[in-house]
Amino acid sequence: MASDKELNDFLRTVDRRAFKRTAYLVRDDDAALDIVQDAMIRLAENYFDRPAAELPLLFQRILSNATMDWFRRQKVRNAVFTNLSDFESGGDGDGDFDLLEVLESRDGALGALSAADEVGRAQILQKIEDEVAQLPARQREAFLLRYWEELDVAETAGVMGCSEGSVKTHCSRAVHALAKALKAKGITL
Repeated sequence: MASDKELNDFLRTVDRRAFKRTAYLVRDDDAALDIVQDAMIRLAENYFDRPAAELPLLFQRILSNATMDWFRRQKVRNAVFTNLSDFESGGDGDGDFDLLEVLESRDGALGALSAADEVGRAQILQKIEDEVAQLPARQREAFLLRYWEELDVAETAGVMGCSEGSVKTHCSRAVHALAKALKAKGITL
């Protein structure tokens, strides 16, 4: 179980990097600050009983989910608050207005994927997550730190308590194992 000091120290070390990453993604400093603060609160409220070594991965997962939630809310807000009369004025005047056709053509922001495509994408992502969960513990840890949390080789080695060469070996084995398993399921990335 992480002590209050360990949790506070972790949050202090990760806050700037998390803010920069989130601000880059959402392109709104105020929203990024809210997202990071919400992620920190969720970590402190829901995972205070976890060991300090698990905090970095948990926080990255919470932050990623919070960012995706923000994008989903933005998508809904943009759809709800769009003035429908703006769409009609750009039409050809035949009175045959279809909102779904308009939404599908706008910047790919709404309606870009059909329901079948979204379901297929979700299924593929679930298969990838399942395969990552099947990796040996050290390979999974190296893979998630390098590619999920986006730590460099030296930082990953420090977190894992091993050499940089070991990190590279674990990551390489994880990538090859994932590629092989996913290819066997018909998924090519």
